[in-house]
Amino acid sequence: MTERVVKPVGRGFLFLDSHPAGCARVVREMAAEVESRTAERRTALVIGSSSGYGLATTIAGLARYGIDGIGICFEKAPTARRTATAGWYRTAETAALAAELGRSWSFVNADAFADTTKDEVLDLVAEQLGGIDHLVYSVAAPRRTDPRNGETYQSVLKAIGAEHTTKSLAFDDGAPVLQEVGIEVATDDEIAQTVKVMGGEDWTRWVTALRDRDLLKPGFNTVALTYIGSELTGPLYRQGSIGAAKADLEQTALKLAADGVTAMTSVNGAAVTQASSAIPGIGLYVSLLHKVTGLQTPVEQSIALWDQLTGETPFDLDDEGRIRLDRWELNDDIQSAVRAQWESATQDNIAEVADAAWFLSEVRRLYGFDVPGVNYDADTEVDVEWPS
Repeated sequence: MTERVVKPVGRGFLFLDSHPAGCARVVREMAAEVESRTAERRTALVIGSSSGYGLATTIAGLARYGIDGIGICFEKAPTARRTATAGWYRTAETAALAAELGRSWSFVNADAFADTTKDEVLDLVAEQLGGIDHLVYSVAAPRRTDPRNGETYQSVLKAIGAEHTTKSLAFDDGAPVLQEVGIEVATDDEIAQTVKVMGGEDWTRWVTALRDRDLLKPGFNTVALTYIGSELTGPLYRQGSIGAAKADLEQTALKLAADGVTAMTSVNGAAVTQASSAIPGIGLYVSLLHKVTGLQTPVEQSIALWDQLTGETPFDLDDEGRIRLDRWELNDDIQSAVRAQWESATQDNIAEVADAAWFLSEVRRLYGFDVPGVNYDADTEVDVEWPS
């Protein structure tokens, strides 16, 4: 047992430690957003269950429909010098929530890309769940080692075709700073490697592995979470190297569907996540969007997703067969207002035209800080065990 005071020490939007009590309280706040429904027993496999939309999907499915399942994530345990990662503490609290609700959830801390992980998880599925009704794929990773050939691929955040410069939000001692950030052009090899990491190849392997073990239940469906976003962020995101990987996810859904699997991508709306906060321009865009209209929380969007996956409500699909949870964000009037704020933003007025303070606080919450009701001057237990 190791108790100590944990403070937010870091650089930029990255923090070296996470606050266990704050992370736990965030999970409880997310669960409190959910109104439960009575439904028949369903099972789910969530790949990327400890953060962002994967975490929100896990909590929403658990608290709304009492779904039993298995979550997979890759988190670091506490050490003598550092706390565990925030996802470690969030997972421990999600497991506690599941137990209180009387649901069966197991969490596997391992590389989701590895075949050994697939073997371990499928054994758990067979033993504990008997099969899977829903597979949610929510993976954001900097690199991937393909176990079939041993090659390691690296994803990049770069433009395609031409260099791009974007406004971006940073902070200096808590004060917002408006920057101009140049974005390099990705090479063909960098684009291909980004697709290997963030595209649909591993999603397909999970579905194939489940089917080969006869673990797909009748009516099985699967969804990969994705993002399109605004034209303001398009040159770096949707038209950039990451966008190429997202397009590959969408093509993978079509290929899986052609092979007899009910597979779709779900286009989620903007949110403050550990992955998105690292992308130049996204912090400014989300801050402006929040100022203009507020945001639908990841849990609110995940509730809508589960309502569609379970058949409670019809699928809200676009012409390309994608579930659209982002219509609130891409409304023409909303985007026009955000663009006007974007174009008018200067260093002198950034604190007024954007919700910059809110954004910084949301980033800190990702690590368990700035959470109401937590005493950050008190000792807290950092040696939290991974749920068995």
